Amino acid sequence: MSMEKKIVECVPNFSEGRDMNVIKQITNEIERVKGVKLLDVDPGEATNRTVVTFVGDPDAVVEAAFQAVKRAGQLIDMRNHHGAHPRMGATDVCPLIPVAGITLEECAELARKLAKRIAEEINIPCYCYEAAALKPERKNLAVCRAGEYEALSDKLADPDRAPDFGARPFDEGVARTGCTAVGARDFLIAVNFNLNTTSTRRANAIAFDVREKGRPVREGNPITGKIVKDANGNNVMKPGTLKGTKAIGWYIDEYKIAQVSMNITNINDTPLHVAFDEVCRCAQNRGIRVTGTEIVGLMPKRCLIDAGKYFLEKQQRSTGIPEEDIINIAIHSMGLDDLKPFEPGDKVIEMMLDADNDNGKRLVDLTVTGFANETSRESPAPGGGSISAYMGALAAALGTMVANLSSHKPGWDERWNEFSQWADKGQRLVTELLHLVDEDTDAFNRIMAAFGLPKKTDEEKAARTAAIQDATLFATQVPLHTMQAAFKTFELCRAMVEQGNPNSVTDAGVGALAARAAVLGAGMNVKINAAGLQDRETAERLIGEANDLVARANAEEAAITAMVEEKIK
Repeated sequence: MSMEKKIVECVPNFSEGRDMNVIKQITNEIERVKGVKLLDVDPGEATNRTVVTFVGDPDAVVEAAFQAVKRAGQLIDMRNHHGAHPRMGATDVCPLIPVAGITLEECAELARKLAKRIAEEINIPCYCYEAAALKPERKNLAVCRAGEYEALSDKLADPDRAPDFGARPFDEGVARTGCTAVGARDFLIAVNFNLNTTSTRRANAIAFDVREKGRPVREGNPITGKIVKDANGNNVMKPGTLKGTKAIGWYIDEYKIAQVSMNITNINDTPLHVAFDEVCRCAQNRGIRVTGTEIVGLMPKRCLIDAGKYFLEKQQRSTGIPEEDIINIAIHSMGLDDLKPFEPGDKVIEMMLDADNDNGKRLVDLTVTGFANETSRESPAPGGGSISAYMGALAAALGTMVANLSSHKPGWDERWNEFSQWADKGQRLVTELLHLVDEDTDAFNRIMAAFGLPKKTDEEKAARTAAIQDATLFATQVPLHTMQAAFKTFELCRAMVEQGNPNSVTDAGVGALAARAAVLGAGMNVKINAAGLQDRETAERLIGEANDLVARANAEEAAITAMVEEKIK
C-alpha cells in the first residue's frame, strides 16, 4: 500500500481579468469542491486574463476544473473579449500537472477525459495539448491556438484543424464560449539564483551558459563577433548545459544583487539541485559565487527531498533520516533562506494540504504524553491496534537509529552507503507504520459509524448490514497490514545486531522485542475483528495469515534476542 497521496495541480487561464465579480463566481465553483485547495488567483488587466492555481486529489481537481470551465462559459462572452494575451476561449487553457503520487501520463489521460466531458456536457469544443495531445503537432499549444478566437470559424470547418472533442460548425454557442485547450504538463519551478555581483551582463552570461536554448554562435570574438546564421537565416545556437530550462540574468533593486532567473520546465530532466550545482559551477568559472536560491511560487515536496538526499550523498552521509531533517539539509545546502526565511509550510504544496486537512486530529501529531493520555481515556479508540502500529514504528525507528549510527561511525567510512540503504528501508517502515496508527483508529470509527446507520425499513437494514460487513473487513485488513509491516522490521533489527555498531546492539534488540509485540498485538485485533465477518472463508484466510506471522515473529525475536545476549556477555 503506497502512503503517498496523489496530488494534481490545475492552472486554468480564464479570459477575464478586469471584472472581479465574474472571477469570484468562477473561483467559487472551485472552492465548492471538497478535496481541493485554491492556491492563487492572479488577474491581469492588460491581458484581460486571470490565471488560477488549485491543487488536490485527482478526481476532485478534475471535477473543480469542469465546474470552473462550465461557469466561465456561462459568464464570459468571447465576442466582447479583447486583451494583450493570445486566447481562443472563455477558459483558454486548462493544464493538469502531476505534483505527487501520479505520473504525467496519468494526468494526460485525465486531461483527455476532462476534454471529452467538457465537449459533451457543456458543448465547448476542446483541443488536447502537450502531454495529452492526440496529434503530435498539438503538443505545441501555439499550434492549437493558431489564429486565436478570430480564426475559429475557419478552423472548425477544416477537418485537419478541428478540435479533438466537440467539433462542429461555428455556431452561436461557440461564438460565445470559444474553444478550450486541455492538457497535461510537468510541474514548472520558477527559481532565482542569487549572485555576489550587481552585473546584469555577468548574470546573463551565466544564464546563457546553462539554459537549454544557449546562446548565439558568433564569428571570432564570442561577445562582439557577428552572429552566425543558418541557411534559413536563423541564428545558429550553442546549447546550454541544462535541459528543460529557460533563463535570463537581471538586477533586483530590492536586494541590490543580480540573479539568474530560471524556469525549470521539466524537473525530471533537470531537478532543482542539479540546476543549483550547475549555476554554481558556471558562476565560479566567471569569478562569481551563488550566495543562495529564491523559490518563486510553490514547489512539490520531492524537489526538496531529492535535493536533501543528493547533498547528503555528496557528504557520504546516510539518507535514512527523518523527512524534516532532509528538508533542512536542502534548505541550507541551496541557501533557500538567503534573502528571507524559507518556511516549507508556505512553499511546499503537500505541506500546505496537510496543514488544511489535519486540523490537529491525527494521533501521530500528539506529544508522547498526549498520545498516552488519549489512549488512557474511556473512549475505545485509540486501542490495541493503534498501539501495535506505534510499537512497530518504534521498532523500525530503533533499527534505523543503529543504521545511522553505524553509517557515521569513525573508521567505517567506506561502509556509509551500506548502512544508509538500511536506514532508508527503516524510514520507509516508520512512515508506513505511523500511517497505520491513525488508520487503525479510523477503521474502528468506520465500524461505529456503520452501526449508527438507520434500520427502520428492510432496505435500510440491508444497507446497514452491508456497511457493517465492509467496515469489519477493513478493520480486519488494517491490523493484518500492521503485522506485515512490523514483521519487515525484523530483517533490519537482525542486520543491525549482526553488522551494526556494536555499541548499539541492545537498541536493535529492543527493536526486535517491540516488533514482536507489534505483530502479536495486531494479530489479536485481526482475530477479534474477523469473528464479526459473515464471509467465513475470508475470515479463516485472514486468521491463517495472522497465525503464520505470529509464529514467524516469535521465532525471529527469539533468535535476535539470543544473538544480542551472546554479544553482550
